Amino acid sequence: MSGLGRHMLGLEGLTAQDITLILDTASSLKEINTRSIKKVPTLRGKTVVHFFVEASTRTRTSFEIAAKRLSADTVSLSASTSSLTKGETLIDTAKNLEAMAPDLIVMRHSMSGAPHLLAKHVGPSIINAGDGTHEHPTQGLLDMLTIREHKGRLDGLEVAIIGDVAHSRVARSDIIGLNTMGSRVRVFGPRTLLPPFAESLGARVCRSMHEAVEGADVIIMLRVQRERLDDVLFPSQREYAQRFGLGSRHLALAKPEVIVMHPGPVNRGVELSPEVADGPYAVILDQVANGVAVRMALLYLLIGAEVR
Repeated sequence: MSGLGRHMLGLEGLTAQDITLILDTASSLKEINTRSIKKVPTLRGKTVVHFFVEASTRTRTSFEIAAKRLSADTVSLSASTSSLTKGETLIDTAKNLEAMAPDLIVMRHSMSGAPHLLAKHVGPSIINAGDGTHEHPTQGLLDMLTIREHKGRLDGLEVAIIGDVAHSRVARSDIIGLNTMGSRVRVFGPRTLLPPFAESLGARVCRSMHEAVEGADVIIMLRVQRERLDDVLFPSQREYAQRFGLGSRHLALAKPEVIVMHPGPVNRGVELSPEVADGPYAVILDQVANGVAVRMALLYLLIGAEVR
């Protein structure tokens, strides 16, 4: 995979040319998803293992559909059905998988850096499907593809990311990717959920909802990740919705053609009001559809690009 190496562990370190290659490839593959028979032989004879140690609906299903549409053989493994429950180490589990000669392992794990650890110890290509609070590179890529489709570009756009930024691997990947592509990123949320890495990655930290959404071309709302919170970092969901939730009144401050995004799952009435979630500015289902295309593109570029 020219310029990108054997793995997709994160967006950090990728160039604008690298990201453009992935997005262009995904755009070209979207046509497959509109066919009556949604399958091509590109990855026939290849084997993809989906190793999800952490729960997932959209990402896991999207990766499985992507692999099958490219005709790869797939095997799915979760923590509860693996020998991890019997005390086997992550590396030992991975080496046993490697012994069965898969071509690629898609991995999600609650610990940051877990896919990077696998990449150092096994031979197959690794795709990071989300690791702890570190990165979620394929979500960042599908977000950029969705923005590019609706706005025609990424360079020069004003993008607001609002919510639990501190615990969001999506936010990190979005900030890294969008900055690389020339967007200007701003973040906002409860002070306890705004991490120091935001500014170091090039995002501007806002002090109010008004400042965050004013003049924005894109608004990305984030879910409060209660499964990652050790302490209560804001008073209540009701207060959170009032101070940090996106309602229709906020959209009047943004650009007229603003789009509203969310990585899911959406907590209606908390980070998004129902009228915004179901309104004309929301492109959340476009994100889901683009997830299949982006993951098809990565599978093709990592293990199928030599098959033409």
